[in-house]
Amino acid sequence: MKTWYSCKIKHNKEGDDGLLKQITEAFLLDAVSYTDAEARINEVAARDISGEFSVTHIAKTNIAEVINYEDSDTWFKCKVTYSTVDGDSEKEVKINTYILVCALHVKQAFERIEKHFEGMLVPYDIPSITQTNFVEVYPYVADEIPSNLKPISEVEVEEEVEE
Repeated sequence: MKTWYSCKIKHNKEGDDGLLKQITEAFLLDAVSYTDAEARINEVAARDISGEFSVTHIAKTNIAEVINYEDSDTWFKCKVTYSTVDGDSEKEVKINTYILVCALHVKQAFERIEKHFEGMLVPYDIPSITQTNFVEVYPYVADEIPSNLKPISEVEVEEEVEE
């Protein structure tokens, strides 16, 4: 299961009038720990932000899934509620899950969540959809292997050859 971290970066940005203004922008990224989140957000900021910046906030979020569409830059946090039966007590239990979806407006976010849950057999509700202030979302890309490491498959093959 992915763990999504909300990170805020404070930096100077040139406004429409040409003056520098200090702003704080929010980013969401998938990481394995706070340390990993801090390293990744510093790497992203160094690459994408010119000038000095500081990471002012890192927090674990309750977002379970991110649905990305390329047609918008606006992110909506959707609360989806469904019921299940507890195996021990056999009572009905409501479960809340939070999904981040990219859409142009609230109605489109609702439609995209509906489409995402189209095949779900359990009835569900979407009690809330709120617009977030995330500028960008950075999922973890598994292909990125640091230059000092090798994939496990290559290490196993080398060990078999040596024997």
